[in-house]
Amino acid sequence: QVQLVESGGGLVPPGGSLTLSCKFSGRTMRTYTTGWFRQAPGKEREFVATIKGNGGSTYYADSVKGRFTISRDNAKNTVILTMGSLKVEDSAVYYCAADQRLITSSLRFPDQYDHWGQGTQVTVSS
Repeated sequence: QVQLVESGGGLVPPGGSLTLSCKFSGRTMRTYTTGWFRQAPGKEREFVATIKGNGGSTYYADSVKGRFTISRDNAKNTVILTMGSLKVEDSAVYYCAADQRLITSSLRFPDQYDHWGQGTQVTVSS
């Protein structure tokens, strides 16, 4: 029932900015915690950022803190990841994920999320 579709990926030079969007459908997004994860070739999927259903609590990986911002628009069923000061090491497939019953201690782990999008490629290169 729940579906997530990412968009906005592309090629951007180091130091540039890019905004990713995740469209949530099938259920009301307001009750779900939503997050972004990324996976580079040969590496495990890693946590990027998460926002609670009420939009009041956000969490970021240390590697992106101060550069990325996660936000959500429950009326539009959309979660946004605004990325700035991009680095080559940010290159990866970025995935949107959602779950309805996550606790704070679990939200950084991808195996805790029930719903996933197909991913969108972000390549940071000069």
